[in-house]
Amino acid sequence: MKLFTWGIAPNPRRVEIFLAEKEIQIPVEEVGVPGKAFLKPEFLESHAHRRVPLLQLDDGSYIGEAMAICRYFETLHPEPPLMGTSPQEIAQIEMWERLAELDGMQAIAEFYRNSKGSFADRSLPGYSNSLQQIPALIERGKARLEQFYLKFDAQLAANEYVAGEKFTVADITSLCVIDFAAFSELGIPEECSNLQRWYHVVSERPSLKK
Repeated sequence: MKLFTWGIAPNPRRVEIFLAEKEIQIPVEEVGVPGKAFLKPEFLESHAHRRVPLLQLDDGSYIGEAMAICRYFETLHPEPPLMGTSPQEIAQIEMWERLAELDGMQAIAEFYRNSKGSFADRSLPGYSNSLQQIPALIERGKARLEQFYLKFDAQLAANEYVAGEKFTVADITSLCVIDFAAFSELGIPEECSNLQRWYHVVSERPSLKK
């Protein structure tokens, strides 16, 4: 078993934090080009998925996409539960994790991949053909991210963590969104005090220190 990852990217980081929370250790291969904003050509040529994270199983098969990989390990190692146990809890966590990905991760991706020159012909990941940037998506991405901050700040006004009173994958995805947004100088607005409180708490977890 081996996890293909890229240290600077938010989606692989979601899996790495998840594994650290469960204290699962597996071999990891970094496939990003050092100092560059793209994956190694040999990885792209040999893996049709063309994205990370990518988990290679012992039988040679692959599982792609962060939450699919997390679900695989949650099934194998249910403790501590990060994706819920009761039907309602599972649904609530999945809902908020999905909202973090749709409203947050996609928003910052729109901004970042359409504003940086290094992605001039690679505005979407996973494609072998050229995909040009769309300048209008820069401002739309920023606007979407602002709404993400407001929505999650309101949710955290009544909850210790994103999906309730326990740390879950919804918190992991939200944290990775915010850290990547901060890298792009689009961090949490000062007025989002609930989100600020939550961020300072989860940033101190041991899984974030590894």
